[in-house]
Amino acid sequence: MPTVAWWLLTLPFIAGAFLPLQAGINGQMARQLGSALSAALVSFAVGTLALLCIVLAQRALPSTEAFRNLNWWHLSGGLLGAFFIATAAFAAPRTGALLFMVLVLAGQLAMALMLDHFGWAGFRQAPVSLGKLAGLTLIVGGVWLIQRG
Repeated sequence: MPTVAWWLLTLPFIAGAFLPLQAGINGQMARQLGSALSAALVSFAVGTLALLCIVLAQRALPSTEAFRNLNWWHLSGGLLGAFFIATAAFAAPRTGALLFMVLVLAGQLAMALMLDHFGWAGFRQAPVSLGKLAGLTLIVGGVWLIQRG
């Protein structure tokens, strides 16, 4: 396997570090607006505007032909993102940052295990192993320990 550039390892780490901060900010906005869904809408509107500015600045608008070639499931990523943001705005203030994020991590790893095993969503196929299952079991054990407080 080729060596991965340092910045490619750093970006996901930084993005992951921002997740609990984003959940907290959106939770506070939900409380201020009186609705987790309204907070998610505002969060997505701001993100959409930021991305639109970047795409326009880079002159990277896709062609209408490229849009026509999308399958329906390509658009589900936006729905999954909306579900996560709304869930974070609702649940994170009630569970606390650590428990919320360890639950998110456990869910991410369980899905990643399935995606790799079956090669779904364009990932290369990599079968489930005992070591991978043991690692996921330890994460779930961590959820239990953290929840116990």
